[in-house]
Amino acid sequence: MRDLFRRNPKQPDVAGNKTDSDTTKDNAPMFSWNRQQPSNKPVPEQHNIPDDLWIKCTKCHELIYTKEFEINKKVCSKCNYHTRLSARERVTLLADDDSFEEMDAGLINADPLGFVSIAEPPYPQKMAQTRKKTGENEALITGLCKINGKPIALAICNFAFQGGSMGSVFGEKMARVVEKAIEKRIPVVTISASGGARMHEGLFSLMQLGKISVAFARLGQLRLPHFSVFTDPTLGGVTASYASVADVIIAEPGALIGFAGPRVIEQTTKQKLPPGFQTAEFMLEHGMVDLIVPRRELKDSIANLVNLYMLAHSRSYSHEVAYAG
Repeated sequence: MRDLFRRNPKQPDVAGNKTDSDTTKDNAPMFSWNRQQPSNKPVPEQHNIPDDLWIKCTKCHELIYTKEFEINKKVCSKCNYHTRLSARERVTLLADDDSFEEMDAGLINADPLGFVSIAEPPYPQKMAQTRKKTGENEALITGLCKINGKPIALAICNFAFQGGSMGSVFGEKMARVVEKAIEKRIPVVTISASGGARMHEGLFSLMQLGKISVAFARLGQLRLPHFSVFTDPTLGGVTASYASVADVIIAEPGALIGFAGPRVIEQTTKQKLPPGFQTAEFMLEHGMVDLIVPRRELKDSIANLVNLYMLAHSRSYSHEVAYAG
């Protein structure tokens, strides 16, 4: 009977006294079995990995090494998607080093309509914000440069500035650079990326289409070439005017080209558009574009076209002089 009431040494004493096992634990170092012995191995050096080491493609979402992306002119090496460039990046891409001389950089638009919108700030304030954000005064950069040593009048749209929209200053700058090309007897290269006429200036924007087209008509009368390059996206009044009136129309691969956007067309016609509708490849197939040129080959392609056209122009001029004499 005495064994039945014998206390289990592993159970705590009812009176709160320590058992033999508790005494043993107190004398032993706590968790000694889990202690890590000091190591003499050197601590690996911490490397600071930059945040911009990789970039994700907008189309295929694959990661691309940033340096490779820059070397490839911001074209995805996985899916060949041509990322949009700013106007300044286009200048660097096309113009020979230190050859670009900008024209009319100080022209700033007015507010002829006193345009007011409920959803956004007044037009002058909105333009001031855009100028501060982009560092540009207008959606078009114009100037004279050399491409592979050949003198060129260059006009480049900046889609980051109000969607590259065409306002009164846009039209004035374009007309002036064409007139300068006529004065110097050199070709004109236009790089388009625009959503069309700027609604904030209403009729004044639409008048620029005719103004620019007249300037290019004068260029054509002197048999000076105009090379138009469509980039993503080119829509609205720009597509409907000077960008489509050129001696040679070039497009970058995959560029969206049209007047209204595909969503607007589907909603209006109530019909499903064919695959690839309004892409550069679709336009080439239907005769709206002459060439599709990858970005890395664009500069050399333009230079070759300039050589061919200017050679033909000089021979034609010599023939006319001889015929007149």
